[in-house]
Amino acid sequence: MKASGPQLVRWVALAGMVALYAAARLPETDGGERRALAARFAFRASPLPELPGLSAAGVREVHPSLDRISAWISSVGAAVALGDLDGDGLAAEVCHVDPRFDRAIVSPAPGTGRRFAPFALTPELPPGVAPMGCLTGDLNEDGRNDLLVYHWGRPPVAYLRRTPPSYRLAAADYLPVDVAPPGERWYTNAATRADVDGDGRVDLVVGNYFPDGARILDAGGAGRESMQSSMSRAYNGGRNRVLLWQAGRGGERPSVRYRDAAAGLDADTLHGWALAVGAADLDGDLLPELYFGHDFGPDRLLHNRSRPGRPALAVVEGRRGPATPASKVLGRDSFKGMGVDFADLNDDGLLDIYVSNIAEEWALEESHFVFVSGGRADRLRAGRADWTDESEALGLSRSGWGWETRFADFDADGVTEAVQATGFVRGRVDRWPELHEIAMGNDLLLADTRNWPRIRPGDDLSGRLPNPFFVRALSGRFVDVASEVGLGLPQVSRGIAVADVDGDGDLDMAVANQWEPSMFYENRAPNPGRHLSLHLHLPLTPAPFRVEPGRRGWASSPVSVRPAIGAAAEVRLPGGRRLVAQVDGGNGHSGTRSPELHFGLGRRLDAPDVEVALRWRDTAGRIHARTVRLAPGWHTVTLGSAPETAVPAAGGAGEVVR
Repeated sequence: MKASGPQLVRWVALAGMVALYAAARLPETDGGERRALAARFAFRASPLPELPGLSAAGVREVHPSLDRISAWISSVGAAVALGDLDGDGLAAEVCHVDPRFDRAIVSPAPGTGRRFAPFALTPELPPGVAPMGCLTGDLNEDGRNDLLVYHWGRPPVAYLRRTPPSYRLAAADYLPVDVAPPGERWYTNAATRADVDGDGRVDLVVGNYFPDGARILDAGGAGRESMQSSMSRAYNGGRNRVLLWQAGRGGERPSVRYRDAAAGLDADTLHGWALAVGAADLDGDLLPELYFGHDFGPDRLLHNRSRPGRPALAVVEGRRGPATPASKVLGRDSFKGMGVDFADLNDDGLLDIYVSNIAEEWALEESHFVFVSGGRADRLRAGRADWTDESEALGLSRSGWGWETRFADFDADGVTEAVQATGFVRGRVDRWPELHEIAMGNDLLLADTRNWPRIRPGDDLSGRLPNPFFVRALSGRFVDVASEVGLGLPQVSRGIAVADVDGDGDLDMAVANQWEPSMFYENRAPNPGRHLSLHLHLPLTPAPFRVEPGRRGWASSPVSVRPAIGAAAEVRLPGGRRLVAQVDGGNGHSGTRSPELHFGLGRRLDAPDVEVALRWRDTAGRIHARTVRLAPGWHTVTLGSAPETAVPAAGGAGEVVR
């Protein structure tokens, strides 16, 4: 009997599901290979410093109408950033938010000496306000690294460095400056920095969650506060924002000013419930594409078509094949996007995209995403994202209730590892059955929390998961070896920050935990490969292109510099392989990696140096390029005038440098 059109579609879909199931159940890596993979890594754990004299709290006070789900409402806020705050060239300072105390705490990273006492950047905040994350960077472009703290209950605050470089930091070194009207109520869960409009200045991209003006943390509030309008198509969240840099100055009374350009976002992106934000140039024009990871609805990838002062961001989506579920297509998912990071996994010179969702067996098995490039980035201008989810084949589709995702090469062998923060709330009573009921019910029930299951202290949703540490096997699949390398203890984690804190050439990391001490993991890999690590500094006044061996911080630079956010580097290895990376301005959920670039060169590099192609925009938005040869190790590169190679300016960003 000949199948009809609808029957054929169903049979093809069934075949696709069978294929996906078979892929998900591919044989595990054998014990010998697993042990060999794990033997390459080791970490030494230390808790992040805490402030003395503060009493730890449990769940936050919430609006009375949300009291039934107070643990759910209080389940975010742990965050961590690593960076060079004292200008010595080492990313040895940490800013982390501890929700038990509702403070943003600045301290030396464990193991780097007691150079200054930990201090709270945020004072005791008024009722209804809580810190949710930190970013590091030169916000006012005066040549000194600042901090940005974002919140629930108010807009972000820039803490601008107003004192000369010193190894002894204190709260008095920073002046708090509002970046938006302080009377507004934003509920920010993620933020990153990027030159969105190509004018050479670094802007802010802010991902908000609850609707602006809500009173989520107002324990004395009246009436009822609403939740999301859908579990899969919710567009009633807070207003996501693109804040364009306008002006800044340094000195004793530093300042910075931004302009809200969020009106350029499409309606669905504008009011998605954002838990993650990422910015990366996917098509090579040095204009960053933006990725919004949305809870309760489709994530959004925006192709950047901006000109200076005129941001233009167009929604692009993947294409669905006959055996592809809609929720596995980029931009069409119905999952719970909660983390995003970028790396080139298939060696085509284009960045791929790693996204956390909820993917716990016997609970809610959505899928994490690994959108791998098909090599046709030019299709973005036509609205097509040529990135396909290959998380099943790569072994990264499932790990639990995921938050931050991080790609990093922890043993410098030239192959990236993958790390995730997982877990939601820890208690004694499993609430998954009731949560399934509300998730499968009518969306109209969601707005009123009286229809929700009880999620209060003592209740549990994925509360006893270890954070996975994935290593790539010879088959190409990633294998979780967390328990073998000292990372296997259950934690309820949110943010992951990565940096070479001690300058030894391998990457360390910090993990922000909810309701328990956050942790720092010193990398003790027994036999790491050779590395190439780059400080890419952008001069704030005219300066020549300059390469200096070693780690040179902003404090020792002969000219005023800042990290070159968005600059791209391609390392060309003998044999033709290319390694690519871009300077990160804070991508993800609530973890911020330091802006240095780190390339693993492997253990068998027999060349004295490697070719490195650099591309960047100067502070006027003009595009430069330079190719140099660099020996393994640390180098500080001042990205000044580079007449050797000129490239066409993209996006109308000014004249070509010659």
